Amino acid sequence: MSSVSKGIRKVQVMLRWDPSLIGAPAHDLDIIAATYLADAPQGPAAYLVHFDSRSPDGTILLNRDSRTGQGFGFDEVMTLELDRLSSAYSRVVVGVAIQQKGEPKAFGDIANTGVRLAEGHTTLFEDDFADVQGSTAATVAEFTRDSTGTWGLVADVRGFDGDPDSFAATMGGSDS
Repeated sequence: MSSVSKGIRKVQVMLRWDPSLIGAPAHDLDIIAATYLADAPQGPAAYLVHFDSRSPDGTILLNRDSRTGQGFGFDEVMTLELDRLSSAYSRVVVGVAIQQKGEPKAFGDIANTGVRLAEGHTTLFEDDFADVQGSTAATVAEFTRDSTGTWGLVADVRGFDGDPDSFAATMGGSDS
């Protein structure tokens, strides 16, 4: 028996890392989501969600923001309600950036980093940033809406070197 796929509807992006050693500056990693208009899916982001923010319509929300990595399990969580996102948008790119306070840090400098994408209890993607250890930021997922309105996922960790602001400005561009 076959069923009609409704695509991806509601996703949680979860990020984990270990705190820095006592006396060292805190490690602060951030999830960033960039939303793109259907008529310019490779153009500039229509809006970004990051650092204690949410999308204008409430469909993308940073539920938990950690500035230190302290706690058990996943320290930072973002929810994307793609099924509620306006049809004006056809693409959402999700990335992770390391705040650069003091000495520059890359994923390889921070212990136990990892990202998990899940829809309900189903894991869609997991990665530990091992392939981008020298990078200061990385895209982790691209969600695209097809002509029927169904959302799909391309999960691919791609490293980026630069500060969080320049990453956020370029993370979903055609050159990234």
